[in-house]
Amino acid sequence: QVQLVESGGRLVQAGDSLRLSCTVSGGSFSMYAMGWFRQAPGKEREFVGGISRSGGTEYYADSVKGRFTISRDNAQKAVYLQMNSLKPEDTAVYYCAGSLQFLSSRAYLASAEYGYWGQGTQVTVSS
Repeated sequence: QVQLVESGGRLVQAGDSLRLSCTVSGGSFSMYAMGWFRQAPGKEREFVGGISRSGGTEYYADSVKGRFTISRDNAQKAVYLQMNSLKPEDTAVYYCAGSLQFLSSRAYLASAEYGYWGQGTQVTVSS
């Protein structure tokens, strides 16, 4: 049973930084392409960032490019999302997700391509 557990979300002020973590248990972590998604109240879940199995390729939504960095540590079975220069519009529940499929660059953006999800962690950015 694969389990993904996010942590690190909290209330911060605009301009602050925050690092989210997602640990994976019950599977071979290095076989998973990983992604971060977020969902704000009343909005659809959206792609934030993705990272290949080796960590050699990263993908970002335009809205976070240059501010957020995704990384992974296969030995620790963890994926991270470093968020800098946070804005109120970054407020959302953040989810990490894993996929065993081979993903094209476009497929990283699609939540339907991920078969494994965490429970989410709340990030609130006050103005």
